[in-house]
Amino acid sequence: MKKIIKKTTLLLIVYLVLALNIDGGPLAGTIGPRLEAVLSTLEPGDDVAVIITLSDQLDPKLFRDKNKKQRRIKLIKALKSKAEASQKELEAFLKGEKARRLISFWIFNGAAAIVPAGRVNALAQQPGVASVKLDAAVNAPEPTPAASATPEWNIDLVNAPALWDLGYTGSNIVVAAMDTGADIGHADLGPRWRGGANSWFDPNGEHSTPYDKTGHGTQVMGVILGGDATGTSIGVAPGAHWIAVKIFDDAGVAEYSDIHAGFQWLLDPDGDSSTDDAPDAVNASWGYPDLVGQCFTEFQPDVQALKAAGIAVVFSAGNSGPAYDTSESPANYAESMSVGALDDTRTTAWFSSRGPSACDDGVYPRVSAPGVNVKTADLTFGGVYDTAQAWVSGTSIAAPHITGAAALLMDAFPGASLSEIEGALMATAVDLGIPGADDESGYGVVDLLAAYSFLDQSQIPCVDDDGDGFYDTADCGSATDCDDGNPSVYPGAPEEKHDAIDQDCNGFDLTIEIIEAVYTIDSDKLSVEATSNLGSAAALELSGFGPMKWDRKKAKWTVSIRNADGDPGLVTVSGIEGSTNSVTIQESGGGKGKSKKN
Repeated sequence: MKKIIKKTTLLLIVYLVLALNIDGGPLAGTIGPRLEAVLSTLEPGDDVAVIITLSDQLDPKLFRDKNKKQRRIKLIKALKSKAEASQKELEAFLKGEKARRLISFWIFNGAAAIVPAGRVNALAQQPGVASVKLDAAVNAPEPTPAASATPEWNIDLVNAPALWDLGYTGSNIVVAAMDTGADIGHADLGPRWRGGANSWFDPNGEHSTPYDKTGHGTQVMGVILGGDATGTSIGVAPGAHWIAVKIFDDAGVAEYSDIHAGFQWLLDPDGDSSTDDAPDAVNASWGYPDLVGQCFTEFQPDVQALKAAGIAVVFSAGNSGPAYDTSESPANYAESMSVGALDDTRTTAWFSSRGPSACDDGVYPRVSAPGVNVKTADLTFGGVYDTAQAWVSGTSIAAPHITGAAALLMDAFPGASLSEIEGALMATAVDLGIPGADDESGYGVVDLLAAYSFLDQSQIPCVDDDGDGFYDTADCGSATDCDDGNPSVYPGAPEEKHDAIDQDCNGFDLTIEIIEAVYTIDSDKLSVEATSNLGSAAALELSGFGPMKWDRKKAKWTVSIRNADGDPGLVTVSGIEGSTNSVTIQESGGGKGKSKKN
């Protein structure tokens, strides 16, 4: 009988310190060390579950549209397009090897599959394959009760009621949790579920509607947006709606491929890249305590894609304290908002992980929030106890305070960028301990009223002083005007070369000059030479033919096209400054003429 290696006993931390053995990130084009260890125990015909990553990856940071909806749509389409175009050979190989449970991913360009152990080496050698790793698994956390405490103290500590009084409860915001699920039977959660086919995802296919077996996800969701059904207000953003990914199956296990699938679903819940139904913020209260002080990058591309789409990604900092250098992944990614835990005296909890970040040596955690004896929603056992409550502790309970805080600020300032929201939370946090940001409590405990005031003062109304139809700030219905006092300067305006003015607002004055554009009739050869004030940084291309080559000695860009398919008559050279045209001149032999320049 074949052995099928699908899940290994690996443990995941949320707010409870659990042990975990995981695969380190392999070098490009290699087989992961954890997978190599498993392969040594298998026969060639035994099955093993793997994750394949291709080398051709899209950089989400290239998408910078000011309009968040359009940015998300373009990003999703580009990610899907790259995966579709580059995975055909891999898919054909896997099918030829009779691979099972083949899952294609586009949030990162790769796939998961169950393959014969004896074919893993061949898989790793396939064109375009960067790495093959074990599709390992993590165990779901179990809730940890804490002693009873005064209800609501944690909500007051982050100053959420001050924003409620101003009319902001998160009513226009959708939040998500990647966790053990959520108990929809709870009176504080059920009415706040967004509903529909795009609001619940169970990659294990066990539950078609929201469900939570252990209660951890329910407790996290209660802190994010729970109301007052239990007698006191327990959630930071009670007006928000939620969606969820139940990454852990009912046995309490999630394979890495399940987590990847969860991140991917969050970016495009309905599977239609032309619509925007992604959440505004995601809470992920989990980490890897056996890799404290290390940077485990398995899920960094997923987090980067969500952040590029303007989605806040909040992680619990981990419970590996009180020692320093105990940061945990994915919380220690540069893109993650890591959250440490405090008690009701604003003292950092002994168990809360300390920094600096092992990924970028940055401040860790970024901010802190209540995480000791916090009241929240609990399992209802099928709705029987629909106001069930629990008092729990851990950084996984601190993190949802920040997810809820982001929801309130997003509701109050719909035009603010994600970097502005996160920046306001850190800039106005109440400093704790050592003066300044530190690796125990980060920038301090968040203060929502202070963050609101910070953003309120920074908001500038939409202005079009020069009447050219373009506003001087983002999110005002147009591309941003870089000079609102000059009607001839606006995005897309005609550029004038060498006038030291950026007419089209692309960040550069146009200085490209085509010094020669010659078409040789006898050899069907097109030769073009050009210069730019930016020199080698100009990144010049001959439109329709490709990149030009920088000649360092002659300080110019050149390209020669053989078999040019006739005289184009007009050539266009473009670069980061913009583009310029020139008509070509013809010659019949070795002589040279001069091009005409525009």
